[in-house]
Amino acid sequence: MSATQGVAGGADFRPRVEKLLTDILGLMGFPARLDLQDASDGSLSVALHFESGAPPGVEPGKRSQVLDSLQFLLNKMLHRPGVERRWVMLGAGAHPEPRPRRDAAAQQQAAAAAPAASVAQVAASAPAQPPARAAAPAPASQPQQRNARGGQPGPQQPAKPAQPQAPAKAVEADERTLQVEEDPVFRGAVRKLAEKSASLGRFYAFAAMKTEDRARVLKAVEGVDGVKVAAEGEGRNRRVVFTPAKPAPLPKRSLLPDDDEDDVDG
Repeated sequence: MSATQGVAGGADFRPRVEKLLTDILGLMGFPARLDLQDASDGSLSVALHFESGAPPGVEPGKRSQVLDSLQFLLNKMLHRPGVERRWVMLGAGAHPEPRPRRDAAAQQQAAAAAPAASVAQVAASAPAQPPARAAAPAPASQPQQRNARGGQPGPQQPAKPAQPQAPAKAVEADERTLQVEEDPVFRGAVRKLAEKSASLGRFYAFAAMKTEDRARVLKAVEGVDGVKVAAEGEGRNRRVVFTPAKPAPLPKRSLLPDDDEDDVDG
């Protein structure tokens, strides 16, 4: 094994990451200064400091679908068969928090290393408990009966505590009820996309949008026939989906090839 192969991702891993990210961000039109450092979980952490403002949907210190997609694409380009993988994590304006990866092999080794107690050992270590005597509860209308020897009544069974109710799930606000300022250029572009979805039978979606922008989309498509537009999902995964009334199948030549490689943890 060469010295390059002995390093996770190769000895030139950092220069490759820096060059690929610089090229991709330049093509996107959002150049950024890169701050690379080794993360505690073994990955390479990269903080993106955008020079002329962050892309739409990206906020400093927060995760977004834009960053997740860029991170997925970058790791797919870096990891090739036969090379030890080292994941790259991206953050906007700051380094991302390390995310623990699920390692089944490590969990199995930890379980095998733990001493297994036999049934006999568990039984010997547990204190002997006298058999519980079943007693019928006294009716509420009668006084509590004393025991056979005339002693005090036996201890009462404590009442079971009430089970805490699960917190109610937050309900996403209905964007159609929001009052937002209209943008004529934005409205025209959205209506063209809705008409294209209806005429071609294609599905489209807007992701990584603010609540006000989703409201503008839903108001802009009012009156466009042949397509249904609705907001779906929760939190930062919420998106606006264009569903044509008459979907058309994709031609075979445009289908994407299968990718058997493992997905990158986002």
